[in-house]
Amino acid sequence: MGKSLLRSTALVSAMTSLSRILGFMRDMLVAQLFGATPAIDAFYVAFRVPNFMRGLFAEGAFAQAFVPVLSEYRRLRSVDETRLFIQHMQGSLLLALSLVMVVVLLFTPAITSLFAPGFIQDPQRFALTTEMLRITFPYLMLISLTAFYGSVLNTYGMFGVASFTPVLLNVIMIAAALWLAPYFNVSVMALAWGVLIAGICQFIFQLPFMYLKGLLFWPRFLWRDEGVKRVMKLLVPALFGVSVAQISLLIDTLFASFLPTGSITWLYYANRLAYFPLGIFGVALATVILPHLSRRYAEKSSEEFSKAMDWALRCILVIAIPSAVGLYTLAIPLFITLFQYGHFHLKDALMSGYALQAYALGLPAFMLVKVLASGFYSRQNIKTPVRIAVLALVVNMLLNFALIGPLKHVGLALASTLSSTLNAGLLFIYLIISGAFARQRGWVIYLMRLLGAGAVVCGLMLWLSPAATVWNLWSWQHRVTQLLFLLLLAVVAYFACLAASGLRVKDFRLAN
Repeated sequence: MGKSLLRSTALVSAMTSLSRILGFMRDMLVAQLFGATPAIDAFYVAFRVPNFMRGLFAEGAFAQAFVPVLSEYRRLRSVDETRLFIQHMQGSLLLALSLVMVVVLLFTPAITSLFAPGFIQDPQRFALTTEMLRITFPYLMLISLTAFYGSVLNTYGMFGVASFTPVLLNVIMIAAALWLAPYFNVSVMALAWGVLIAGICQFIFQLPFMYLKGLLFWPRFLWRDEGVKRVMKLLVPALFGVSVAQISLLIDTLFASFLPTGSITWLYYANRLAYFPLGIFGVALATVILPHLSRRYAEKSSEEFSKAMDWALRCILVIAIPSAVGLYTLAIPLFITLFQYGHFHLKDALMSGYALQAYALGLPAFMLVKVLASGFYSRQNIKTPVRIAVLALVVNMLLNFALIGPLKHVGLALASTLSSTLNAGLLFIYLIISGAFARQRGWVIYLMRLLGAGAVVCGLMLWLSPAATVWNLWSWQHRVTQLLFLLLLAVVAYFACLAASGLRVKDFRLAN
């Protein structure tokens, strides 16, 4: 089981890596072409709103509620019953999305006011955000149905298709920035249309795979279906609970709309870099582990459930700790090297880098929340993580108020880090005290090895990385060469320290 989980995780990570790399190319291109201007701030608000909704209706709460029930159907019910459940669930999702779409398109200015109240004092930026939101919001319908198909395919063991699909978004947005932008009076409008076109392509892309797997059915609406009712019962609280990270980001955007121009863009780019390891490995591992944990729970195999959870936590931390160290120590060099060209200036790189350092401190917590939440949702336990998420969100808002004054946009990033750390800690404690998860032996030594190796890497990066003023004077070739050298040295030093401390690859087969 450990080998198969690791193989599936590696596949999802590889596909996600491709998407993230293209995402960075997209962000670098957008930064060079559009800088950190009021227009690009408006676009990121217009793009974040459907992405937030997608977190509720697709990858977030819906997937966490839907996958455990579908796994149980597949394991314990007939093929016909499972097929009807998929049809009825698809129909119910389609109806809910249609209603949301109608409301948002009818009241778009009010939605803009809700998500970016600071823009109200800037009529031009407010109008541009509203116009782009009308274009980008249909993406919600398309990507949510795409994510629904992806959840079905993941449950049936086809992890590669759904993890590759985001590549299309990045490719199409790059094309829009390069070739569509010159045809618009306000060039940033091309990005909004790129989002919509990408949603259409992502939806169409998964249809042949659903058909080949025999899972492509016409939607049928029957909310009284037993499975649909169970998913809806799980979904209502999960809409808030599992999407706490999305809500926190949206709250950050709301607060940042009152800060100087560029703050939203600085936070956006910092968040993108911070979530790079989370997207490549954290989300990949959570995607793979959720159906497996759901099956173990359905089989009432508590020992195997604990082994799988323990394996996932160890895998998360072995990546999260060096990633956090690397992002913190190399935050500003990363932005100078990757983004500081064209209209993206040194000030933008510095401001984004400071925010990235704040996010980097919370990276282990961001990644742990993904796996720990899967432990609850696989058991169809929604109430506990929701209570924890509510507390974390309240703390996040209070910290936003406390930190935005002295630290500006960096305070918003730090608030997210602290609230996510609280979220992860409480999820872990509740899993232990509820008896759902029994830790395997060797955790103290394991953590000492990881932290020791992380400390060595931190020292090396602080010692060898030049000051920002030096990076700024170098050519892009010199910047890239130096950054690659430091990253390679960090990876080699980290795993060399782990090997010297006695950690071996076989130690990640404890779930067998």
